[in-house]
Amino acid sequence: MIVACPNCNGLNRLPADKAATAARCGKCKQGLFSGEPVELTSANFAAHAYKAELPLVLDFWASWCGPCQSFAPLFSQAAHELEPHFRFGKINTEQQQQLAGQFNIRSIPTVMVFKQGKVLAQQAGAFPKQAFYQWLSQFK
Repeated sequence: MIVACPNCNGLNRLPADKAATAARCGKCKQGLFSGEPVELTSANFAAHAYKAELPLVLDFWASWCGPCQSFAPLFSQAAHELEPHFRFGKINTEQQQQLAGQFNIRSIPTVMVFKQGKVLAQQAGAFPKQAFYQWLSQFK
């Protein structure tokens, strides 16, 4: 499986017989899984959404959005608990307006699941924990 490094965005092949949680990037030598969402921008989005094979869960958010702020701790908790089955990324729609426009984000928070460049699902609005985990379980 090809995984993008959350630190340098380099692409790494993970052997199926090794523990993913201990994996390190071949380029920067940092851990490939930190249990934290990756801040995505137009500069690093392609490596994580199109080139990597790991499902990418995206949170499109803004700092002024109350529901975004209330959903953020749950999203971070999911990253901690569900990596390495998923990569979690956050896109600040105020700073990354081009990316938000590319995906016609009209309501925030919006959560999307990508796999190898394809949008598998999209949901507007914040989730309760059980509903969010259940929604994600279909993409493992």
